[in-house]
Amino acid sequence: MTSKLSKPLKIEIPAVDGFPLRAHVWVHELKEGGSPPPVVIINPATSVQSRYYSRFADFLHAHGFNVITYDYRGIGGSKPESMRGFNANWLDWGSKDFEGVLRFAGTCFKGHAIHIAAHSVGGFLVGMAPSNHVIQRIFTMGSQFAYWRDYAKHKRIAMYLRWHIVMPTLTAIFGYFPGKRLGWLEDTPSGVVRDWVSPEPRFEDMYKSGPQALSKEERKNLVQTFARVTAPTLALSMADDEFGTIPAIHRLLGYYKNSTSTHLRIEPDAIGQPSIGHFAFFNARYADSLWRIPLAWLRDARVTDEVPGQVITQEPSP
Repeated sequence: MTSKLSKPLKIEIPAVDGFPLRAHVWVHELKEGGSPPPVVIINPATSVQSRYYSRFADFLHAHGFNVITYDYRGIGGSKPESMRGFNANWLDWGSKDFEGVLRFAGTCFKGHAIHIAAHSVGGFLVGMAPSNHVIQRIFTMGSQFAYWRDYAKHKRIAMYLRWHIVMPTLTAIFGYFPGKRLGWLEDTPSGVVRDWVSPEPRFEDMYKSGPQALSKEERKNLVQTFARVTAPTLALSMADDEFGTIPAIHRLLGYYKNSTSTHLRIEPDAIGQPSIGHFAFFNARYADSLWRIPLAWLRDARVTDEVPGQVITQEPSP
């Protein structure tokens, strides 16, 4: 992989409700008589700008894929003029934003296979999109929905104080979470913060009450939307990821009842690294090691043995 990025196209993709999403697209010219290359949609983590994934997108493009990156509403280039009182939540990000990008891919890349590469909450949002049945392969990195009891035991108290006490308190004061000025990710909509700090072990129960409340039937239908996913999933996690613990990964995978899933867990020292954690996977220094894992999966539905890892058997979620 070269250090110089390919130049993607800057575009705007409408969410289902028309909200404009800032996006970038890496596109190959379709050669006459050639097979249409698959398109990979990259779903970011909560409060992470899509530009963070540009090197990874460029890597995938260099290996033959078309790629789409985008910012959820309220993040990066998709922020409104004022964040105060902007109440977008995870359901908006999944059922409106990601769904809108899925529809865009299906229209503009008609006849191309659609794959997903998702980081953290990005793998959770896949299940909320009504059109998720069109997806053919899914790769997730550290994907879960931040149930606090799943946090790594040795960091659980500190993480709870930071993300479940300080973050909602500041959100109540400012009308949004001012993460950028604190160096804690990006500024974040208040609705997303409400979802993040929910004490519920099942995500649909986040929406039992409050301004984002759904009826019992709506919550049931939301869970059933996850079951529409039939694409096989490779869920990757790092042993030192305080968010992506084994219970957290499997709590989410349990919702994808019709997706055959493989959970591959890697120790950082397997590639000579002292730590990788929740975010470092998408650093370009892993192009010749860790990035070979999603490449093999998205290209051939194969779990590569180039990087030593352990396949973890999924247990039923509590």
